[in-house]
Amino acid sequence: MAMMRIREAAELLGVSDDTVRRWIDQGALPVSQDQSGRKVIAGDALAEFSRTNAPALPPNPLGVGSSARNRFVGLVTRLVTDKVMTQVEMQCGPFTVVSLMSTEAARELKLEPGSVAVAVVKATTVIVETPQDGTRGAG
Repeated sequence: MAMMRIREAAELLGVSDDTVRRWIDQGALPVSQDQSGRKVIAGDALAEFSRTNAPALPPNPLGVGSSARNRFVGLVTRLVTDKVMTQVEMQCGPFTVVSLMSTEAARELKLEPGSVAVAVVKATTVIVETPQDGTRGAG
């Protein structure tokens, strides 16, 4: 079973080490000790905690219904435009999302650095990778 140190769990959840320690102290996250006596969290417990405590999707500022569930509200940070295509960079929380669209579409959406937009990801393929060096969650 994968075991995570507090620092690793914090990185995965996007919070500080202190926040994870508070959750442990409150009994919200079960903890055990590894062979070295360090506190570790079981990967399955962290996954369950993440699922049950995930924030609700942010409200869609567009007010449009959609079947897509992978929506990321963010701030447009950069546009690289030519005559035909525009590359749009957005900062969505800790994630940078890059989209390539027609310049006409970018113009119609009135995208510019500083504007709020929603990146909707609808993909038929999602690739899942794991670290090969065994560093994360190796226990």
